[in-house]
Amino acid sequence: MSDMNSGDYIRIEHVTKRFGSFHAVDDAHFSIRPGEFFSLLGPSGCGKTTLLRMIAGFEFPTEGEIYIDGQPVTGVPANKRPTNMVFQSYAIFPHLDVYDNVAYGLRKAKLPKAELDRRVKEALGMIRMDGFENRRADQMSGGQRQRVALARALVNRPKVLLLDEPLGALDKKLREQMQFELRMLQQQVGITFIFVTHDQEEALSLSDRIAVMQKGKVLQIASPRELYESPNCREVADFIGTMNFMPGVVKSIEPKVAVVEVEGLGLINSPLPEDYSFAAVGSEVLIGARPEKLDVVRGAPHPGEKGVKGTIGACAYLGDRNHYQVTIEGRAAPLQVATEQGDRSTLASFSPGEHVTVSWGDNSMVLLPKS
Repeated sequence: MSDMNSGDYIRIEHVTKRFGSFHAVDDAHFSIRPGEFFSLLGPSGCGKTTLLRMIAGFEFPTEGEIYIDGQPVTGVPANKRPTNMVFQSYAIFPHLDVYDNVAYGLRKAKLPKAELDRRVKEALGMIRMDGFENRRADQMSGGQRQRVALARALVNRPKVLLLDEPLGALDKKLREQMQFELRMLQQQVGITFIFVTHDQEEALSLSDRIAVMQKGKVLQIASPRELYESPNCREVADFIGTMNFMPGVVKSIEPKVAVVEVEGLGLINSPLPEDYSFAAVGSEVLIGARPEKLDVVRGAPHPGEKGVKGTIGACAYLGDRNHYQVTIEGRAAPLQVATEQGDRSTLASFSPGEHVTVSWGDNSMVLLPKS
């Protein structure tokens, strides 16, 4: 979790939102820095959009307080907050052209015509839609409508831009293109972006930090690399990427390393996380291993690594890499292994039924609480 300090621009202090007996958000407590691209990530129904709507002022906490730029805003209506929101549906006015869509908020603020015109053109330049001023909504692609929605939100110069799955309606290729454009736009304008998504790859590629949520709880807040490499629980590890989970028993705690006995794999060394209070000698834990942190070899393990013998099961060729399921004697579930595809002319380096060794280094493993 992030520590609260004077450099934090948004503070969520023990915020709970209940609908009847249902906890949509349960004691969220963290902060967001100025100019940060911060994502709320989790499955549908985890509370991320409810939390975003409370920051925006469309919902109010049952308990707790929200601060923006040092000021409590819990009782402040949405139109009085220094925030603007972009929705998944874009909410582009179909009867207005691009110029009038972007100018809508400025007209309501009764800006002088010259200043309004300058700001609209500046916003359109920002989203690379110069010359599209007279284009109607029904003449635009999904990506163009999304850009117009961004421009309409940014033209009011909010201190915080809130984005509720704004790329969800786009096809995969356009979505990936817009991810890069959104990140570049955020760096250009330099304001705080709070982004809601259920797409882990989207959150990893866009964010400075990510809050992973489940069942109303914030499970972990960290950089994309830290979340992927050092998840603090099974739920985070399972949601961010793919992970092999292996129950084990702690045999000893050495300097910076836990020695864990894992069924079918023997003794495994795993780096100790920052908080390893759950890993007393004799306690049951989980060992996690990303498929790409393991390797499949013929014969002995790589020098300096450990290994276990197994048999190739299912194989999948994915262009730049191969995925294998390797059956290990004494283990009910196969190990998932992903290897880079060196020779693109071959469909697979190994075949089903082939006897191999799964090889790994000490830093391949992650120590996790049992539950």
